[in-house]
Amino acid sequence: MKIVLSDNNLHKNFRPITLTRPVAEIRFGILTIKETWTRHFLNCLVEPVFFYETENYLECKYPYENFYDIKVAGNVKPTLDLVRQILALEKNQSLYVNFKWVATKGNKEISKKNIELTDFIYIEHIWELFQKNDKAISLDYRILTKDKITQPISTTNTVINPINIFIEEGAKVECAILNASSGPIYIGKNAEVMEGCMIRGSFALLENATLKMGAKIYGATTIGAYCKVGGEVSNSIFQSYSNKGHDGFLGNSIVGEWCNFGADTNSSNLKNNYGKLKIYDYNFGELKQTNIMFCGVLMGDHSKTGINTMLNTATTVGVSANIFGGGFPPKYIPSFSWGGSEQSPKFILEKAFEVSENMMKRRKVSLSVKDKKILTYIFENNL
Repeated sequence: MKIVLSDNNLHKNFRPITLTRPVAEIRFGILTIKETWTRHFLNCLVEPVFFYETENYLECKYPYENFYDIKVAGNVKPTLDLVRQILALEKNQSLYVNFKWVATKGNKEISKKNIELTDFIYIEHIWELFQKNDKAISLDYRILTKDKITQPISTTNTVINPINIFIEEGAKVECAILNASSGPIYIGKNAEVMEGCMIRGSFALLENATLKMGAKIYGATTIGAYCKVGGEVSNSIFQSYSNKGHDGFLGNSIVGEWCNFGADTNSSNLKNNYGKLKIYDYNFGELKQTNIMFCGVLMGDHSKTGINTMLNTATTVGVSANIFGGGFPPKYIPSFSWGGSEQSPKFILEKAFEVSENMMKRRKVSLSVKDKKILTYIFENNL
């Protein structure tokens, strides 16, 4: 079945994470949004073939299909019941949940059906990813652990509420404190929790990721595949392949892929006056007032900080930015910044490719021609 994942006209709301991907490719909970849709369609005995309704410059990697069976909202974290409701639609009928569009069966909308659900995760702004991550982790935890048996928890660990902890095959967890009383803890295949780590759920450490010695992790936090994370982290999401290997605090943050935080990088997540935050809005190209109080750093793919970097509350960092130097950089750091200050020069594109390729080579991954095309578009259009 051909299914289109639509950005739902919200692509700019999720930048800088979506500068390099459609909304449905964001990791949110344990799985990406697309992966959650995939598993529920498969549970309904439907083999999905996905396409994307996203920005034109991303279609080289995430293609669109004109003739599809169903279009769904890529900003919705679905449940099995929701997918069943979608499959039960009539031809050219749309499903709305709590009066928000979720899906259309067929290529046009002739009739509408609205239902009301309480277990419904609908996101419209990037900060909702960490705000609703606790609920998303719990949803994915049920999907991933259904009818499965956890690997035994080593007796070297101190464990609270072990029934809410799942350890996949090949994972290593020794001499850690695991407290799943406030949410589930999921340790993915071949992941490692090193000695001295303190983890409070909800928490997900995906496959081949590493939690460094003595890390302090508060829920609701997701660490994507192949990431290496240490220090203190609270209510944050790492997509995949990113590193925060040393001490330093990161809270209420969203981190893309192939990012690196230098030793003792710290990000403020709360203003000294406890006021509501202004966050850079890609729709308007300026800081806009929000109604939220907590936000750390929102960082696009391939960006990095030098040692002892200090990041202001609600800092937005674009793609392939290299942040270093004394003092606090501005709250908005454009893509391909070299240094991070307002007077910083632009990172030379070929040099940015070189840095990315060097980092990716360490994980035996290459920067594809399609990736370069997307990054070149971002560079040339100052996104």
